[in-house]
Amino acid sequence: MSSQQHYQRIAQAIEYIQQHFQHQPTLDEVAAQIHLSPAHFQRLFSEWAGTSPKKFLQYISLEHAKSILRSKQSSSLLQTTLQTGLSSSSRLHDLFIQIEGMTPAEYKHGGAGLKIQYEFTETIFGRVLVASTTKGVCALSFIEQDDHAALQELRTKFPNAEYVQQEDVMQLRALALLTAQPNSIEQVKLHLKGSAFQLKVWESLLKIPSGQLASYADVAAQIDQPKASRAVGTAVAHNPVAFLIPCHRVIQASGVLGNYHWGTTRKTAMIGWESAQSDADGEES
Repeated sequence: MSSQQHYQRIAQAIEYIQQHFQHQPTLDEVAAQIHLSPAHFQRLFSEWAGTSPKKFLQYISLEHAKSILRSKQSSSLLQTTLQTGLSSSSRLHDLFIQIEGMTPAEYKHGGAGLKIQYEFTETIFGRVLVASTTKGVCALSFIEQDDHAALQELRTKFPNAEYVQQEDVMQLRALALLTAQPNSIEQVKLHLKGSAFQLKVWESLLKIPSGQLASYADVAAQIDQPKASRAVGTAVAHNPVAFLIPCHRVIQASGVLGNYHWGTTRKTAMIGWESAQSDADGEES
């Protein structure tokens, strides 16, 4: 079974668990909903998430989100000296992400003069389109319909660029973060189209450690614009590189996960998966 098929099954399970959390569905009940035996489901889920379905349910609960936002670690998480949220994981301690904004000419003229290389591939959170320029990864999007539709959406953002279907080392470094067992993690460079405000917000999101969460107000305070929570929300929603800039780690102050461009189920899966990985890293260290 491919990574894409694994994620589809896991997503179905997550949706069922969320819809029926009030009566705490058993392993047998969830397994039946996705047409797997309990033993197969337990093995598949543990292989994907690195933890049991029962433990995962705790990670994605409202109370867990609230406890993180209330914690001392959460109140200071945006003051961390980490260069990237993922560097809180012992396996990924060498990783850091650098953002370079596109020039005014590249931004204004729809990517004129840019050569964009792109490729389609499967990840633990579903199939993606990843694209890069000579300076870094410029887009990473989950494929909601089909490959052609995803590519057309990218072309609307950079209508005047030259497109070549080809993978490169920058794409591979970025995609290493979306594998169940990342091996050699190296510097990831991003080359993004965004306003000065958006770039500032995106850079602040990189400081949220993996397995942790922040509210929109937290991010607004970090960029010294405490009244700009709504504008921060808009910038978060326009993040062009899913998962690499961890907008999924930003939730409502109430603990509710809120909307996500790539679907609430996928956001839930990312939060639960990162919590499981962080706990596992903590046990190993």
